[in-house]
Amino acid sequence: MLRILVADDHEIIKRGLRALLESKPEWTVVAEASNGREAVEQAERHKPDVAVLDITMPELSGLEAARRIRKANPETEILFLTVHNSTQMLGEALETGGRGYVLKSDAGNDLLIGVEMVRKHKTFVSRGLSGVSYATSSKESREAGTECLTSREREILQILAEGKSTKEAATLLNIAVKTAETHRTNIMRKLDLHSVSELVLYAIRNRVVEP
Repeated sequence: MLRILVADDHEIIKRGLRALLESKPEWTVVAEASNGREAVEQAERHKPDVAVLDITMPELSGLEAARRIRKANPETEILFLTVHNSTQMLGEALETGGRGYVLKSDAGNDLLIGVEMVRKHKTFVSRGLSGVSYATSSKESREAGTECLTSREREILQILAEGKSTKEAATLLNIAVKTAETHRTNIMRKLDLHSVSELVLYAIRNRVVEP
């Protein structure tokens, strides 16, 4: 049974999300919340497998709620459901430890896929967002693929694109954090990327991680 928390300050949206999520066999919404603070409390009480959070909520934003939920229960995966079609917001969402980012306008097509992906600890970005203007300065860097990267750099690219931090990448690969940071710097330079959100979109475009 996949146990899900839904947090949104609009009652009608919560009802629709519950109906959509529970249309999947063995998926159940174990708790609902109308603001970020309540989402944190419900997550502590029910320890869901996946928390679906709106970003703009009263009392406590979805971003801050995600940070607190992940700190209290790292096993809970976070999927943001939002109106914010912004790569900058995507980057901020991923930095909280969130793994999924679905636009409300795409929820009918992407929400179930997104939840399925994050439950498997994989990154998912709404197709509407990953198709927006890709913020690199050269066409060549977008089309080069990962051939310009070393084997270790490709390894770190995938780990970072899956939502893990540089420190977590270092631990997984049994290397020094400073070494991992150097690899990350080289990846960003070689691919002409300037933010976490650009890195994730690059990884999706080039099938380093599954969209």
